[in-house]
Amino acid sequence: MTNYSHLSQEQRYQIEALLNAKKSASEVAEILGCHRSSIYREIKRNRSRYGYSAMKAQEKTTRRHTHKPKRRRFTKAMKRLVVRLLTVPKYSPELISAAARKDDPGFVSHETIYKWIWEMKFNYEQRNREFKKLYQCLRHGRDRLKRGSFKNKRGIIPDKVSIEKRPRIVEKRTRLGDFEIDLMLGKNRLPGLLVATERATLKTFLSKINSRYSSSIADTIIRKLGPVKALVRTMTYDNDISFAEHLRVNKALQTKSYFTHPYSAQEKGTVENRIGVLRRFFPKKTDFSDVSIQRIKRVESLLNDRPVRKFKYESPNAVFLRKSVALTT
Repeated sequence: MTNYSHLSQEQRYQIEALLNAKKSASEVAEILGCHRSSIYREIKRNRSRYGYSAMKAQEKTTRRHTHKPKRRRFTKAMKRLVVRLLTVPKYSPELISAAARKDDPGFVSHETIYKWIWEMKFNYEQRNREFKKLYQCLRHGRDRLKRGSFKNKRGIIPDKVSIEKRPRIVEKRTRLGDFEIDLMLGKNRLPGLLVATERATLKTFLSKINSRYSSSIADTIIRKLGPVKALVRTMTYDNDISFAEHLRVNKALQTKSYFTHPYSAQEKGTVENRIGVLRRFFPKKTDFSDVSIQRIKRVESLLNDRPVRKFKYESPNAVFLRKSVALTT
């Protein structure tokens, strides 16, 4: 029995004739010298209510091969055009591909261009020497674009619930207990602070973190908000993989978690605003390994005792206290 290859038009007419002669698929396969799974697949794919038709099967096959994606060849002329557009008008590979396809629909994709540029960087053949430093013409010349990397950086967070499903009352900021959670990073994007802000009162809870691992972040949230567990209702996070253990937080604090859309920081604008104020105490290049826990507690107190115009210059601490007393009584 020969290895499987595409069936020819002649073989399809043989299949039709043998099926009309009441031969089974296994018998057809043995006669044609094909694997029986090939025959089963051919019949299943092309059978209609009138039975198997060789002519219809061939038409479908031709149509599939016509429309399936074809591998485009990256020719020398294409490479010359890429070099010219990359170095003179400083087009990006995406713009190069889009512009070239207006005249040549078969021009290669921007992914192919990126791949070729980075291959040339590490290619030491004499004939490719002129292309070796093309990567320096890219906007981010030292960062290699990886297919889908913008998704992989964030990882997978299990059982995420979109912010769209968050109760509408949270938007009104009238009730106590709806928190927004974020991380404030320091020098070289190393761990710094966990920031949890209550939406209705702006009361903010700060915790120093030494790791961005999800297990450590979950422990920190539980430990920090545990004393006000009875008041906590919802948590809103962004899509940082550090919040992957949100379900454990939910179980410990008896709360519900919601996640913003990717790259939509404005959807948790309350905590972003508080982080903006915190940056006055801890600028972006702060090395949090040199910041003591006592200093962080001091800044937390200063932040929560600051008068806020929207509260008629009452502090978040005062508003939080008043609302929590009203809630418990």
